[in-house]
Amino acid sequence: RVGETVTFVVNRNINFTNVCMVRCGFCAFSRPPNASDAYLLKPEAVAERAAEAWKAGATEVCLHGGIHPEIGLEYYVDVLRAVKARVPAIHTHAYSPMEVYYAAEKAGVSVEEALKALREAGLDSMPGTAAEILDDEVRAVLCPRKLNVERWVEVVKTAHRLGIPTTSTMMYGHVDSARHRAQHLNLLRNLQKQTGGFTEFVPLSFIHPQAPIYLKGLARPGATGIEDLKLHAVARLMLQGWIDNIQASWVKLGPKLAQAALYAGANDLGGTLMEENISRAAGATVGQHLPSEELIRLIREAGRTPAQRTTTYQIIKVYS
Repeated sequence: RVGETVTFVVNRNINFTNVCMVRCGFCAFSRPPNASDAYLLKPEAVAERAAEAWKAGATEVCLHGGIHPEIGLEYYVDVLRAVKARVPAIHTHAYSPMEVYYAAEKAGVSVEEALKALREAGLDSMPGTAAEILDDEVRAVLCPRKLNVERWVEVVKTAHRLGIPTTSTMMYGHVDSARHRAQHLNLLRNLQKQTGGFTEFVPLSFIHPQAPIYLKGLARPGATGIEDLKLHAVARLMLQGWIDNIQASWVKLGPKLAQAALYAGANDLGGTLMEENISRAAGATVGQHLPSEELIRLIREAGRTPAQRTTTYQIIKVYS
């Protein structure tokens, strides 16, 4: 079912601000506006990083940040315009459903109007993050100030209707149960049956060491390796034929377990990233950048054929 080819994307992750007023229980990256290490990148600075990524061979920039009280739709539009003006051909994979919902609400416009403005400014696709576990009881403990399940679904369905593809994700291993994970996968499958707009599913294993909810004794210390592999396998079984691309996140799992996940249903190793701040702040120890050469090696040593892809899974090059 998985096939012999395993893909990866050459991309750069750009977190344009660490200021966030949502303060989720799993996040050690966010800062209040008055923190000494709080930052907000100007659109031109984001565009400069995108240009550096393009020069290094990236086809995608992933743009996201905290929910900053002083920015909104205008800033998000300005960032996209700046990036596209500097690097017209790069794919902009930007803004979670939470960011889009917040931007729309702050601007006093509908989610559809906000997404149309972002699309016009150069938005190519969206990360399906801010999903965590799509269960409002879990969210009340894990991320009570984040948008609820109904609103998350609204943003994603609207994006798909407007021709903006998204990824889908699940962050697990904290206060969730096997039932929550199964319900989450079922929700994604049913949504995909309606819209066909998901390009992939990315399981995100909870990174616990510096997560506030773990430090307060309210969450598990993450999933076990066996649970990680089982989730990739169950996702393959449940989503096959609907969401056919299952990514093993080397940032969350580490390269070796991500490689093992290729035998448990995964067919993609994600991106090179070039920089990654959120998992690192929570205590991830595997680094921020995995060069293409290393991803190719991991795939080959698993007995599979490496291929570089675009964000939406068109094959750019096969390394036979």
